[in-house]
Amino acid sequence: MPSGPDTTAEAETEGPAARRPDEPPRRRTDTPADVPDDAVPGGRPGRRRPLARLVSLVRREAYRTAAAVAAGVALAAAFPPYDLWPLSIVSVAALALLTRGRTVRQGAWLGLATGLPFFFVLLKWLHVVGWDAVFGLALVEALFFVPLGAGLALASRLPLWPLWGACLWVAEEWARDRLPFGGFPWGRLAFANTASPLTPLAALGGAPLVTFAAALVGGLLAAAAVAVWRSRGRGDGPRPARAALPAAGALALAAAVTVSGHAVPVPTQAADTVRIAVVQGNVQQPGMDFLGRPMLILDNHVQATLELAADVAEGRVERPELVIWPENASDLDPHRHPEARAAIDRAARAVGVPILVGALVDHPTEEGYVENQGIVWDPETGPGASYTKQHPVPFGEYVPYRDQLSKVITRLQRVPRDFWPGERTGVLEVGPARLGDVICFEVAYDEIVRDTVNDGARALVVQTNNATYGRTGQPEQQLAMSRLRAVEHGRAVVTAATSGISAIVAPDGTIEQRTEEFTRDVLVADLPLRDEITFSDRIGPAPEWVLAIVGVLSCAAAYVLGRRGADGENGTEGKRQRQ
Repeated sequence: MPSGPDTTAEAETEGPAARRPDEPPRRRTDTPADVPDDAVPGGRPGRRRPLARLVSLVRREAYRTAAAVAAGVALAAAFPPYDLWPLSIVSVAALALLTRGRTVRQGAWLGLATGLPFFFVLLKWLHVVGWDAVFGLALVEALFFVPLGAGLALASRLPLWPLWGACLWVAEEWARDRLPFGGFPWGRLAFANTASPLTPLAALGGAPLVTFAAALVGGLLAAAAVAVWRSRGRGDGPRPARAALPAAGALALAAAVTVSGHAVPVPTQAADTVRIAVVQGNVQQPGMDFLGRPMLILDNHVQATLELAADVAEGRVERPELVIWPENASDLDPHRHPEARAAIDRAARAVGVPILVGALVDHPTEEGYVENQGIVWDPETGPGASYTKQHPVPFGEYVPYRDQLSKVITRLQRVPRDFWPGERTGVLEVGPARLGDVICFEVAYDEIVRDTVNDGARALVVQTNNATYGRTGQPEQQLAMSRLRAVEHGRAVVTAATSGISAIVAPDGTIEQRTEEFTRDVLVADLPLRDEITFSDRIGPAPEWVLAIVGVLSCAAAYVLGRRGADGENGTEGKRQRQ
């Protein structure tokens, strides 16, 4: 009978019986792989390796989660008031590295672990409403990072994965800009890059292209890090001599994308100019109750305008051709309250030019509703054309499901009336200028600003009231959006705020003048007016849609290829077993 190696005899020969009395015990070499190096007393193999592996796994996942949290905090620091824009790229690279090679569930968790601290720090200005509001909104926004993290994990299995990852960032922002209740675009990568080398790309493809470029640079940095890691023999990638080229190539491409904005022409030449005055009247008290008693804020803006008129009469200031007041400059409807109308008439006649007045106006037919308007007020004929805010803020200017939610969240009763949305863009003839009015948070929405420019606005005005969120960083974040919009549309942007920050931004995104918060001030400047539109305005939302669809399709491709690979391995294994 044929026989193979006598393993029993080998064991006996090598076992304890074969040792000399003075020889120390030798370690067994034929123990299973899951037996730890140390054994329990008495020479019996220990069973602690599975537990050790579990502890090690938990520790690694905890480290990854902590790194994701740090990436989220760093991403928030890329935005105003900190303005450390390179951290937006570093954070994208960190999330790409953390999700690379992970399962879909692990990627989803890492996305949430990044998104929640990011939005909590970014939106902490909501603490004036309540820290529960900060956490609630941060959680809702962070939920969009769950599919982002899962998608990054999937796309990392594909060639050119930094490209697909950048598309997924655009897809995440596309969804978050629209859902729920019309979306909340705060925290887009583009809004952290309003003064970076990537900013001019907005003139080509709008804010989505800036987001794509920032995410692509971050992904390429992550790819370079992976290549270097493999070159040290810590992965299954190419050998060291061959890995240096992919790392260098990824870094070179990241540098090229970063400086690509310098090759984009940003048109700034004005067809003509108009002399404007921006009045910041200030408020009596910041916070939720900034409105105070009726007529107080209106009187502040009237007095500041009367002082401007006096300076003009004395020759200290050149007479402007139009005056701009901020959102909520009149806290009473001037159409229904004679005292408010008389006050505005007095200011307009004193300065002798039209005033763009921000006012809360009762809806003409729907009882219980109010409109947030910008009204052109002529010094002789009084109120004329007006613009009504198209995108009221949910839970701030109207309460969805009011009857149900107000019983549970009593704080919502502080929003006594719902705002009625407007149905057209804010292109208004204000004296000699055709301006595009955009009210407050509307500056964050691509389509509202783009439609206003395409309808003929020669310059943009952002009427805003940031008194509730004064000295919290929110005014700086909103001003950054104005800077991006200036470059994106090739238009000067005027921000008029009740309590600050009011500013004049040139078409190239440069801040020409700005006020401090909670001060009464007046800015006077020659505002450039332009008719030429940018390539971004011509192609509209097409880049965002294309990039978002490519990102989603990349995830589908990774899933299908993964399933095919798993089916192939199962088939091969089954064939081997049958043989």
